[in-house]
Amino acid sequence: MENFYLIIVVVLFALAISDLIVGVSNDAVNFLNSAFGSKAAPRWVIMTIASLGILVGATFSSGMMEVARKGIFHPDQFYFAEIMIIFIAVMLTDIILLDFYNTIGLPTSTTVSIVFELLGAAVAVAMVKIMNSSDQTMLDLGSYINSAKALAIITGILLSVVIAFLSGSLVQYISRLIFTYKFDKTFKYFGAIFGGFAITAITYFILIKGAKGSSFISKETLSWIKDNTLTIILVCFVGWTVILQALVWFVRLNILKVIVLVGTFALAMAFAGNDLVNFIGVPLAGFKSFQAFIATPGTDPYGMTMEILSDKVKTETYLLIIAGLIMTITLWFSKKARNVTETEIGLSSQNEGVEKFGSSFFARLLVRRSLSANSSFKNILPVKFQEGIQKRFEKAPAPVGIDKKDVPAFDMIRASVNLTVASILISIGTSLKLPLSTTYVTFMVAMGSSLSDRAWDRDSAVYRITGVLTVIGGWFFTAFSAFTAAFVFASLINWLGGYAIAGLLTMAIIFVVRSHVFHNRKSQNLEKMMEADDEDASIIIKGELLEQLTHAVAVVTIKIPKVYAKIVNGLAFEERDTLKESLKKVRKLDKEAKSLKDQVPLVVQKLTEDSISTGPFYVQLIDYLREIAHSINFIAEPVFEYVDNNHKSLVPEQIEELNTIHAKLEDFFKTINRLLKDNNYELDQIERAFSKQEDLLKSLRKYRKEQIRRIKAEKVGTRNSVLYLGIINETKNLVLYSGNLLKASRDFTTMNGEETYEDI
Repeated sequence: MENFYLIIVVVLFALAISDLIVGVSNDAVNFLNSAFGSKAAPRWVIMTIASLGILVGATFSSGMMEVARKGIFHPDQFYFAEIMIIFIAVMLTDIILLDFYNTIGLPTSTTVSIVFELLGAAVAVAMVKIMNSSDQTMLDLGSYINSAKALAIITGILLSVVIAFLSGSLVQYISRLIFTYKFDKTFKYFGAIFGGFAITAITYFILIKGAKGSSFISKETLSWIKDNTLTIILVCFVGWTVILQALVWFVRLNILKVIVLVGTFALAMAFAGNDLVNFIGVPLAGFKSFQAFIATPGTDPYGMTMEILSDKVKTETYLLIIAGLIMTITLWFSKKARNVTETEIGLSSQNEGVEKFGSSFFARLLVRRSLSANSSFKNILPVKFQEGIQKRFEKAPAPVGIDKKDVPAFDMIRASVNLTVASILISIGTSLKLPLSTTYVTFMVAMGSSLSDRAWDRDSAVYRITGVLTVIGGWFFTAFSAFTAAFVFASLINWLGGYAIAGLLTMAIIFVVRSHVFHNRKSQNLEKMMEADDEDASIIIKGELLEQLTHAVAVVTIKIPKVYAKIVNGLAFEERDTLKESLKKVRKLDKEAKSLKDQVPLVVQKLTEDSISTGPFYVQLIDYLREIAHSINFIAEPVFEYVDNNHKSLVPEQIEELNTIHAKLEDFFKTINRLLKDNNYELDQIERAFSKQEDLLKSLRKYRKEQIRRIKAEKVGTRNSVLYLGIINETKNLVLYSGNLLKASRDFTTMNGEETYEDI
């Protein structure tokens, strides 16, 4: 029996290591985004400082480990075997849940997941105990669950969202009023005071409050810190202010860079101190339980209650340091950690660009109401007062001679506010033993500061708000799915024992491997896209758009006939899977064409003076690509729906006509592709291509008449007619737009920017 539970402990620690890797990969953005977004220092400097913060913060998290032992349930009400069921269910759920969210790309919080997993697993085991008891009912569930503490934790997490948003908004608004966007002059006089306050606040909440949970600071030292708190704060404030001012005078130190880097260290430290419990708290609690079990040989695992977990126990420092090292190594070498998500930076960016999220009804309603309230508010405030505030928020001129991708998403005033406020809030939660979510706090502080900093203008507000709502919605779904999955897993393990553990462990391994493969594939695609973007940028800067456009057009002219053939065959033989696959490819092509069109303003901005005349041709070509993608999409969707709804098969004449159309379409597109590839726009070659186009258009007109005859002869039904005529019409559009694309490419190449383009 001991060997069985020893295996469970080993599995717990193996899952803990995996959880550390996955968790850090997810949460690294929480303390890196501000420094990366503001370009405060080179990447290696930021990573080094964050690593030091993690290592120091890991040793401060011992007190937080109590949350996993007794924060959610009463351990003295459970037997050893039941406790181990809860812990193994929680860890299996956590690793599967985090990998699931990674795979589908939804944001999540490790704190919320671990809290609700503990709650779900404990409720499941408690319900089994109650059902097996003759003198208990479901009303006794409260004696097993630490409802007061669980409610306090959940309330703390929810309140942190509101408090973080409001705090970030208020502090950023005041900071911007004081320093403005042109803060160089003002910072000479008040920068040292601002820096002294920021670093002092971080010192107080991280060092003094965090010291309570440290595994190596003695009680005497803690008592001395508590008795001299005010003195320490005053000395820190005066000391940091004087030091920073002296450095400004003598070495012209950039105080904001110091604040951002110290804030990055502090937030990384707060992350490790607060979130380490999410990854190793449960395995350590399981290890303590196993040590107590083997200390009394022959004990019945279903007869030994776990009062020992209720005692205050310090976690060994070496275990915390090992965990900190794993987190640090992951930070440096994990591809997922290196490819930092742009969600938070994108939603808080001061710069205009392509928005990641779409628009939603609630976001549009909120923006309309806000604009209305703002207009009413302006009618109350004096005009001079409004002009004064507006002047404080005037943007600094854009830097000259810097590539757009190297321009910071926001300045270091906002970055320092984000880091300072987030560090303070998380450290307060740590000191109160409330596992606040670093994801929630840092994200909402960043959103609050970006809102008050007027980063959300009328062109981007609806998309940014939709993005925030999407992220918050993902958080609530995390809580629900974590509770449900842990409840189910604990129930399965309770009923099936080792078989359930083996099955769930296998599933966890499959999820981890699948997530790893998926992420590697995604990373490779992203790297290819970035390389392509860099190559395109160099082409544009040189005024050589031809290569980029030729490539895009060639891709379309190769893909369209292949997809069209699959659609025709899938419709003829009623192959639903083939049509479904074709529809996916068509939608992907449509998405790529839309992405090209969305990037048109950015491309035009990069055009050099000697290539500016090519801009209209570039826009025209991208428009035709978009229309071609639309046309094939309008063919694929109705065909799939027709077959998916099991409507009548096409008549043989229609299948034969579609095959003829496809053969001529393929020949036409091959001709276009060959001309583009060879850059051959001789008159006879162009005429040959358009001769094939005209022949295809004649066939389409002929087959439309044949379909009308079939309708009059009642050989086909209404749904058949609507589908077939739609295919004919969209194929005609496809052929016409393709001809326009060829002619536009010819004029773009031969006229060299002269505005002589002639539409067909």
